[in-house]
Amino acid sequence: MRTVTKADDRDEFMFDAAAEKMPRAELAALQSSRVREVIERAYANVRQYRQKFDAAGVKPADFKRLEDLARFPFTLKADLRDTYPFGMFAVPPGDLRRIHASSGTTGKPTVVGYTRGDLDCWADLMARSLACAGARPGDIVHNAYGYGLFTGGLGAHYGAERLGCAVVPVSGGGTERQVTLLTDFGASVLCATPSYALNIAEVAAGMGVDLRRSKLRIGVFGAEPWSEGMRRDLQEQLGLKAVDIYGLSEILGPGVAAECGVAQAGLHGWEDHFLFEVIDAETLQPLPMGATGELVVTTLTKEALPMIRYRTRDLTRLLPPTARSMRRIEKITGRSDDMLIIRGVNVFPTQIEELILKQDALVPHYQLEISRPQVLDEMVVVVERSPASGSMEGDAAGAKLAHLVKAMIGVTAEVRVVAPGSIERSLGKAKRVIDKRPKG
Repeated sequence: MRTVTKADDRDEFMFDAAAEKMPRAELAALQSSRVREVIERAYANVRQYRQKFDAAGVKPADFKRLEDLARFPFTLKADLRDTYPFGMFAVPPGDLRRIHASSGTTGKPTVVGYTRGDLDCWADLMARSLACAGARPGDIVHNAYGYGLFTGGLGAHYGAERLGCAVVPVSGGGTERQVTLLTDFGASVLCATPSYALNIAEVAAGMGVDLRRSKLRIGVFGAEPWSEGMRRDLQEQLGLKAVDIYGLSEILGPGVAAECGVAQAGLHGWEDHFLFEVIDAETLQPLPMGATGELVVTTLTKEALPMIRYRTRDLTRLLPPTARSMRRIEKITGRSDDMLIIRGVNVFPTQIEELILKQDALVPHYQLEISRPQVLDEMVVVVERSPASGSMEGDAAGAKLAHLVKAMIGVTAEVRVVAPGSIERSLGKAKRVIDKRPKG
């Protein structure tokens, strides 16, 4: 039976405290040993890795210390799609206990597999992540992440149970019923995408329910980039502490890193199970601590699907440790493949979100419509006005938003303010970009 202990006099709960407090030298030695083993196993059991290593002129024996990992090639999402469905697996089908997959909206789905050991490790790391966020044994966890092939729902579910919580496996949808269950069951932890949590708050207000008076204490939000402005909005509307969690299916699912619910100052990466790098997305060269670039992750303990130098496309930077010895990942607010280039200017949806949240007459239900009517791309920001604002107030806020987008981001955009409820609500990840440009 794993024990859960107090970390310090702030009464901060920690799951598997010995691992989280591991001295850096001991952690580096553990990482080096585990990287060597995963490279050897991947080369021996996965043809795709063997071919990539051979093409790059490296062998497992070339890894002698952590710095040598930079000599090995990156793994891309295309590798998973090119070997669909099971070509990247390092174990035979009989050793698998679960299979998840992406939606496949941009091509073949990416398929990920888990052994029994992988599932146990995942539950442990999600329990550690929830404890880091502030969840405690005995809490009731309202889990509104989607269940099914998406890893979010089951990842949070088994982690909460491992921690000793009671789980309400409600998934997404039926938002009025979600509000009723939150109040009737007295959940203290809400797990959801931030955009769906905002939807829950909005529906609750329409029902005359003030969730700030509920027993909710913590919101564990992830699966999509979200801004600090969104954090403030969620905390104000739901009366909880909004905490970030990070993961991606190709690496594990949720539970790769988690924010401390006390500090809310970056996500602690679980470095005993993952090795993190940040690279320049153009030159592909490693960047030093504190420099912003693309996050690259190597799995250290995954059995079914080892990932070596996987390019996540998530933009962030590594930060020094704080109360825990493991380094932090700055809150991810964008992806390199989500970046829009409008007339030579780089634009991320979360930049627009931050500016929307500065306008009291607007709410962060928005979409960016990208079109190319002639030669150049154009962007329209479609955003809802708040229920408490009239059309004139909304139009004035829209004009101010257009000015801020030009002044702060450097791109000219039309802003179209629409009535409350006009933009379709997401039950999971919000669709922020509507690309109307001609294909091909």
